Amino acid sequence: MSDPIKVEEVDTVAAPPRARVEDAAEAPAVRERDYLSGFLAQKPASDGAPHEPGGALYEGVIDALKDIFDPEIPVNIYDLGLIYGVEVTDAGHAVVTMTLTTPHCPVAESMPGEVEMRVAAVPGIAFADVNLVWDPPWDPQKMSDDAKLELGML
Repeated sequence: MSDPIKVEEVDTVAAPPRARVEDAAEAPAVRERDYLSGFLAQKPASDGAPHEPGGALYEGVIDALKDIFDPEIPVNIYDLGLIYGVEVTDAGHAVVTMTLTTPHCPVAESMPGEVEMRVAAVPGIAFADVNLVWDPPWDPQKMSDDAKLELGML
């Protein structure tokens, strides 16, 4: 068996010595750089051009389009496949090419105006234009998989 634990009773314990400035080692003249400093200063590669896909301004426009929902279908117009193209210039001019599910859509008069207003409200966008086209016509195959899942088509 192991030795029993010995207990020693004491009245006081001596305080450890206090640190003094004179006892400290001399600090190096130049502090070493943090090994993460270069890594933390890097910018994501996709932010090289904010007006191109992956850039902050372009993605801001896409996010604005994803906030607009078709009034009859519970899916946003981007995932529904109504947006055919988005172009953003360096000067902040956005051009959205879109269609509607049918020319007789009840929101045919108001939807392009709403898209223009929402895109123009994105910080960094000076003005927006919306081109409503009917060719090629919209069909359900243009929907994203998320939209098809939401509508029970997958």
